[in-house]
Amino acid sequence: QVQLVESGGGLVQPGGSLRLSCAASGIIFNNYAMGWYRQAPGKQRELVATITKGGSTNYADSVKGRFTISRDNAKRTMYVQMNSLKPEDTAVYFCNANWGAAHYWGQGTQVTISS
Repeated sequence: QVQLVESGGGLVQPGGSLRLSCAASGIIFNNYAMGWYRQAPGKQRELVATITKGGSTNYADSVKGRFTISRDNAKRTMYVQMNSLKPEDTAVYFCNANWGAAHYWGQGTQVTISS
Protein backbone atom coordinates (compact mmCIF):
# COMPACT_ATOMS: atom_id res chain seq x y z
CA GLN A 1 0.00 0.00 0.00
CA VAL A 2 1.37 3.36 -1.04
CA GLN A 3 1.56 6.02 1.64
CA LEU A 4 2.82 9.56 1.43
CA VAL A 5 2.78 11.27 4.82
CA GLU A 6 3.40 15.00 5.08
CA SER A 7 4.54 16.69 8.26
CA GLY A 8 5.97 19.99 9.44
CA GLY A 9 3.10 22.33 8.78
CA GLY A 10 1.95 24.92 11.26
CA LEU A 11 1.35 28.57 12.04
CA VAL A 12 4.20 31.01 11.56
CA GLN A 13 4.53 34.77 11.28
CA PRO A 14 5.31 36.49 7.99
CA GLY A 15 9.02 36.29 7.29
CA GLY A 16 9.34 33.03 9.15
CA SER A 17 10.43 29.59 7.99
CA LEU A 18 9.11 26.06 7.93
CA ARG A 19 10.42 22.76 6.65
CA LEU A 20 7.91 20.25 5.35
CA SER A 21 8.68 16.55 5.03
CA CYS A 22 7.04 13.84 2.96
CA ALA A 23 7.80 10.27 3.99
CA ALA A 24 7.03 7.65 1.37
CA SER A 25 6.32 3.95 1.73
CA GLY A 26 5.03 1.28 -0.62
CA ILE A 27 6.89 2.66 -3.65
CA ILE A 28 10.38 2.34 -5.07
CA PHE A 29 11.17 5.89 -4.04
CA ASN A 30 14.26 6.25 -6.23
CA ASN A 31 12.16 5.74 -9.37
CA TYR A 32 9.74 8.54 -8.67
CA ALA A 33 9.74 12.21 -9.45
CA MET A 34 8.42 14.01 -6.39
CA GLY A 35 6.66 17.29 -5.93
CA TRP A 36 4.97 19.70 -3.59
CA TYR A 37 1.66 21.26 -4.46
CA ARG A 38 -0.60 23.56 -2.49
CA GLN A 39 -4.22 24.53 -2.38
CA ALA A 40 -5.51 27.68 -0.77
CA PRO A 41 -9.19 28.08 0.19
CA GLY A 42 -11.31 28.71 -2.88
CA LYS A 43 -8.41 28.15 -5.26
CA GLN A 44 -7.19 25.33 -7.45
CA ARG A 45 -4.29 23.14 -6.45
CA GLU A 46 -1.06 24.56 -7.83
CA LEU A 47 2.49 23.43 -8.31
CA VAL A 48 5.03 24.60 -5.75
CA ALA A 49 8.15 22.66 -6.69
CA THR A 50 9.25 19.37 -8.19
CA ILE A 51 12.38 17.25 -8.06
CA THR A 52 13.24 14.47 -10.46
CA LYS A 53 14.72 11.14 -9.45
CA GLY A 54 18.04 12.58 -10.60
CA GLY A 55 17.70 15.66 -8.41
CA SER A 56 16.77 18.29 -10.99
CA THR A 57 14.43 20.88 -9.53
CA ASN A 58 11.71 23.17 -10.78
CA TYR A 59 9.88 25.93 -8.90
CA ALA A 60 6.81 28.05 -9.30
CA ASP A 61 7.77 31.65 -9.92
CA SER A 62 6.01 32.68 -6.72
CA VAL A 63 8.40 30.65 -4.55
CA LYS A 64 11.70 30.92 -6.45
CA GLY A 65 14.49 32.11 -4.22
CA ARG A 66 12.48 31.39 -1.06
CA PHE A 67 11.75 27.65 -1.18
CA THR A 68 14.20 24.78 -1.65
CA ILE A 69 13.06 21.27 -2.50
CA SER A 70 15.26 18.27 -1.76
CA ARG A 71 15.09 14.52 -1.36
CA ASP A 72 16.91 11.86 0.62
CA ASN A 73 16.52 8.59 -1.25
CA ALA A 74 18.04 6.58 1.59
CA LYS A 75 15.33 7.89 3.93
CA ARG A 76 12.61 7.76 1.25
CA THR A 77 11.76 11.31 2.19
CA MET A 78 11.29 14.58 0.34
CA TYR A 79 11.57 18.01 1.91
CA VAL A 80 10.84 21.61 1.17
CA GLN A 81 12.55 24.37 3.11
CA MET A 82 10.34 27.43 3.04
CA ASN A 83 11.87 30.78 4.00
CA SER A 84 10.62 34.36 3.95
CA LEU A 85 7.08 33.10 4.19
CA LYS A 86 4.25 35.38 3.15
CA PRO A 87 0.52 35.35 4.01
CA GLU A 88 -0.16 34.29 0.42
CA ASP A 89 1.77 31.06 1.08
CA THR A 90 -1.08 29.99 3.36
CA ALA A 91 -2.49 26.73 2.00
CA VAL A 92 -2.68 23.00 2.46
CA TYR A 93 0.54 21.55 1.09
CA PHE A 94 0.41 18.18 -0.63
CA CYS A 95 3.14 15.72 -1.51
CA ASN A 96 3.02 14.01 -4.90
CA ALA A 97 4.89 11.00 -6.29
CA ASN A 98 4.92 10.47 -10.03
CA TRP A 99 6.32 7.68 -12.20
CA GLY A 100 4.86 7.30 -15.64
CA ALA A 101 1.13 6.75 -15.27
CA ALA A 102 1.40 6.32 -11.50
CA HIS A 103 0.47 9.34 -9.41
CA TYR A 104 0.10 9.31 -5.65
CA TRP A 105 -0.90 12.04 -3.22
CA GLY A 106 -0.52 12.58 0.47
CA GLN A 107 -3.27 13.88 2.73
CA GLY A 108 -1.75 17.32 3.06
CA THR A 109 -0.43 19.50 5.84
CA GLN A 110 -1.75 22.95 6.72
CA VAL A 111 0.59 25.92 6.50
CA THR A 112 -0.73 29.21 7.85
CA ILE A 113 1.20 32.45 7.66
CA SER A 114 -0.27 35.09 9.90
CA SER A 115 0.74 37.66 12.47
